[in-house]
Amino acid sequence: MERAELGTTDAGRWLDDPAHRRFLIRDAALALQFFDASAGGRDGFQMLDRAGQPLPAPLELHVTTRLVHSYALGQLAGRADAAGIIDRGMDLLWRGHRDARHGGYVWALRDGAVADGTKLAYGHVFVMLAASTAKLAGHPDADRLLGDIAQVLEDRFWDEAAGLFRDEFTRDWQVFSTYRGMNANMHGVEALLAAHEATGERLHLDRAGRILAFFIAGQAAAHGWRIPEHYDAGWRPDPGYEGNPMFRPAGTTPGHSFEMARLLLQWWDLAGRRGGDAPRHARLLVETALRDAWLPQGGLAYTLDFDGRVARSGRYWWPVTEAIGALAALIKADPRPGDEDWYRRLWRFADAQLIDRHRGGWFPEPGMEGSRSGQFSGKPDIYHALQADLFPLVPGLSHHGTALAGAQPLKS
Repeated sequence: MERAELGTTDAGRWLDDPAHRRFLIRDAALALQFFDASAGGRDGFQMLDRAGQPLPAPLELHVTTRLVHSYALGQLAGRADAAGIIDRGMDLLWRGHRDARHGGYVWALRDGAVADGTKLAYGHVFVMLAASTAKLAGHPDADRLLGDIAQVLEDRFWDEAAGLFRDEFTRDWQVFSTYRGMNANMHGVEALLAAHEATGERLHLDRAGRILAFFIAGQAAAHGWRIPEHYDAGWRPDPGYEGNPMFRPAGTTPGHSFEMARLLLQWWDLAGRRGGDAPRHARLLVETALRDAWLPQGGLAYTLDFDGRVARSGRYWWPVTEAIGALAALIKADPRPGDEDWYRRLWRFADAQLIDRHRGGWFPEPGMEGSRSGQFSGKPDIYHALQADLFPLVPGLSHHGTALAGAQPLKS
């Protein structure tokens, strides 16, 4: 596959630039080609090092679900699933992660057995995302999975009084903590919007709107347009909390502000673009996160304190991909001076520091040595980067899967 240039220097939007669009298509195609090797595991999927070789690690629910979602997007975009990842993943979710005894989906498997039976909202909402995208791609098992996960989320995780998802239970659904979190709810919005797009069910859209209103019009507006990550059982911010450094770091996470901004615009589009606050709120989230987190050497700091000062300066790949997605959405919805400059700056940083142009996929952070770097092993994810490639290729803010199916940019 020939090397594609990042984009031209001509005036105008890179979203419309043929060279940039070729770059996005090539990056997506190479990533899917690289992550085909994820299907090589005897009992399911496997994590990959930077060269695409397997890494010994339990298979966590978010890995299985994100692969299904990503390859379903790829299939919608015209790329055949040569490795059978969608079929393997759908089977693994139903026969491996699904808990036939207690209901719900266990967090981790090893050699086909349960390695961690915890029931996390974070993992369960990704099951809904995978099932919804698989339904759009026409998978025969998607309705079964989507019906099951929707009922589990309804019965176990949804807090109707608060309009939010509770976070965690033991395998047999005992309460073991009072923790409440933004991260699971943010991905809950993503899953609910995908389910609404796949089924047309209004309840999913309404619940996504309730979650967004709490965290953006409520919490972000009250905290300088930075979103507190952690909450107590009464849904009050818990600024002293610090948990798992990957999923629950202390402070605020600017990468999540970008994700929430993009999801807010998607919801606004699906809800008929009623009212004018969504574009303004999305812009405030994005501009605050860029101002706070962009580092002098390039890249985005992982976490901030509540005043916007850098707390953890690790420059990981996923906040860059989410900033790209948020800027692309703002350019489509409500372009302002500077948006195009930021969009190009982010892609230039990614191209120079994060993208593996030879093997495909993105490194977790700049200057990666060997198969380990800081918090991450190998190339742990296709999901964030693939969406940063594919979503700018379509003109709208929502129904990305349907638009990709119509355009089929990855069809060879």
